[in-house]
Amino acid sequence: MRILITNDDGINAPGLAVLHAIATEVAQGGEVWTVAPAFEKSGVAHCINYAHPTMIAQMGEFAFAAEGAPADCVLAGLHDVLKDTPPDLILSGVNKGNNSAENTVYSGTIGACMEAALQGVKSIAMSQYFGPDNARLSNPFEAAAAYGAELVHALLEHGNWGGESHALGYNTFYNINFPPVAAADVKGRKVVAQGRRPSGGFGIEPHLPPNGRKYLWIKGNPQNVDSGENTDATVNLDGYISITPMRCDLTAHDQLDALDKALEKTRT
Repeated sequence: MRILITNDDGINAPGLAVLHAIATEVAQGGEVWTVAPAFEKSGVAHCINYAHPTMIAQMGEFAFAAEGAPADCVLAGLHDVLKDTPPDLILSGVNKGNNSAENTVYSGTIGACMEAALQGVKSIAMSQYFGPDNARLSNPFEAAAAYGAELVHALLEHGNWGGESHALGYNTFYNINFPPVAAADVKGRKVVAQGRRPSGGFGIEPHLPPNGRKYLWIKGNPQNVDSGENTDATVNLDGYISITPMRCDLTAHDQLDALDKALEKTRT
């Protein structure tokens, strides 16, 4: 098996080393290639360097750094680095911090998997929730390291990856979040929906530095908040690994018929 790994924390991030170990175990003697951002690209979602070129540099026999977003790294991996020997699987992460609930929408980790799915390649995002029970461990990624390979194997064997069951052919990818606990305290795994914390997404905090110019800092909301029954952040905070199947289709399918009927009444 040939696996391509990437992330949004940058090529030197400790979570990428954890992901490399997971990928090596899954590959079972196959190849593990890395194409990751040269610098941290957290919060860039599914953006691409459409208006600018992306410089890429080889960092090792199987490792490359790209001056772009995670989705750029996937494109570089598929159409340059591995253009003649495409990967069987793309793994993204392990993100430092959760990509549960509304964080999913902002996540560059997820953005890499979205691009992989659009390119027709199986992909899985992995993120490690942080909290007081694991942040001070010698390895705060302990839960991800312990259970990551097992979950990838399970999804490869039992996951529904193709887009044939979707009207527009959008492939499925998977979002895994490991709970903010030590590996020994993980209670199990649950397949759940993406939730939404009541506190919502990000905000702004203005600052006035000594130079007198106004600067705005993006400020996140508390993460230790439930996101609704049977949803990702809620089960993560309860000690469970969350697994959420996703697609790039953003259509609100439940609204189509009602909107069509409502608009029909406005026609003259």
